[in-house]
Amino acid sequence: MSFARHLLIVYHTQTGHTRTMAHAVLRGARQVPEVKTRLKMALRANLDDLLWAHGLLLGTPENFGYMSGALKNFLDRTYYPAQGKISGLPYAVFISAGNDGTGALNSIERIARGYPLKPVCDPIIARGELDAEALERCEELGETMASGVAWGIF
Repeated sequence: MSFARHLLIVYHTQTGHTRTMAHAVLRGARQVPEVKTRLKMALRANLDDLLWAHGLLLGTPENFGYMSGALKNFLDRTYYPAQGKISGLPYAVFISAGNDGTGALNSIERIARGYPLKPVCDPIIARGELDAEALERCEELGETMASGVAWGIF
């Protein structure tokens, strides 16, 4: 099968919660066979991955009220080289938070506006321990993003 559209999931994890969320997002995205999905740890993802993508999902734990340093590193490494090449790329966010997650979300949104990326789905913030409902929302996010990318909705 030839894939015309691509979805990139970039995440970092400390405790494993964000990894669990990322894999749920991936399961949802794989429900859309027209889209090839790539799952990358933030420190391993690079500009080529970003330029390959027609949609982007960013996952992070909340660290000190901010995104993880590894996700920030990915955004720092790709920001200037991506300028003018990914304007309007649709994106969404999933966060594993010990507090309220808004600091991590705000920091990602601020940087995303600079690329500029286009937010297309409500963020998922799983506060505390992960439960079945949070993982179901992650799967729905993955499937929604993949469907939107596949059909050119975003």
